[in-house]
Amino acid sequence: QVQLVESGGGLVQAGGSLRLSCAASGRTFRNNYMAWFRQAPGKEREFVSAISGSAVSTFYADSVKGRFTISRDNAKNTVYLQMNSLKPEDTAVYYCAARSIPSIPSITLSDYDHWGQGTQVTVSS
Repeated sequence: QVQLVESGGGLVQAGGSLRLSCAASGRTFRNNYMAWFRQAPGKEREFVSAISGSAVSTFYADSVKGRFTISRDNAKNTVYLQMNSLKPEDTAVYYCAARSIPSIPSITLSDYDHWGQGTQVTVSS
């Protein structure tokens, strides 16, 4: 059974940093795109960042470009999201996701087959 487990969320002041982790189990995703999405209260879930299996290709939403960095460690079957210069508008539940189809990039929520339970990030002003 595939599981994605996020960790690292919390409460931070504006301008601060957090590092999210997502550990996968049940299968390897070393050839698959993995991504982070987020959902703020009353809003739809939105794309944040994605990374290819080899980590050569990365994608970011315009709202986080230059502040967030996605990375992965395939030996640990884990993907990370380093979040710097956090803003109150970054407050959301952050979800890790993985595609079942190898190698094909996507920033579309419906293309991701496996999801974690989410981790809360709250940025105070």
